[in-house]
Amino acid sequence: MSTQKDLAISFLKKAASGKLDEAYSLVTSDFRHHNAFFKGDAESLKAGMAGAHQQFPNTQLDVQRAIEEGDVVAVHSRVQHAPDRPLIAVVHIFRFKGDQIAELWDVGMEAPKDSPNENGLF
Repeated sequence: MSTQKDLAISFLKKAASGKLDEAYSLVTSDFRHHNAFFKGDAESLKAGMAGAHQQFPNTQLDVQRAIEEGDVVAVHSRVQHAPDRPLIAVVHIFRFKGDQIAELWDVGMEAPKDSPNENGLF
């Protein structure tokens, strides 16, 4: 049996690789999200993800850590859309209803080229 953490990671990996129908089989019928660039429904976000995959078909998503507490899962990932594009640190926060994703938040930050922080984003 998969944990909610496993399901959240599966959703992200499927979405990053363009397997959107498989990813969205993991969401509730009343799924909502908080990405500021799209309407708050599942279809709008899915269409945005399809466009991103079309532009960047070789996106790499590497999970750095995942935390599960109650019905909430947070996943910190290293994302790179293409070798000539900057690394992005992304945190996705999922709220589950049972074994399905009901709600999603995401925040991301490009890795600065000349960051003074020796610890980095990861």
